[in-house]
Amino acid sequence: MIYQEPQDTTHEQNLFMIKVQEIPLNQIRRPLPRTNDPDKVKALMESIAAIGQQEPIDILEVDGQYYGFSGCHRYEACQRLGKETILAKVRKAPKSVLKMHLA
Repeated sequence: MIYQEPQDTTHEQNLFMIKVQEIPLNQIRRPLPRTNDPDKVKALMESIAAIGQQEPIDILEVDGQYYGFSGCHRYEACQRLGKETILAKVRKAPKSVLKMHLA
């Protein structure tokens, strides 16, 4: 499934195309370590196993590489369930946007 959000070219942040797609978990870099709530991960695992992932995580694509900064509980739940992919809202962005996320 690919969904493209409407573009508003009056704002620089919306100049980048956003698509919802399945991304291989092993291709997502998570540069900012986070500690997840084990109960929340467990609840998400049960939910994803029963009804599938309902909400995509947000991913930046910079120079063909995927970076994840949010959705860490869903990411871990999918990993622990042995999923190979995760539903993600992917936004292509330049390195300058990646640097802002890392600051």
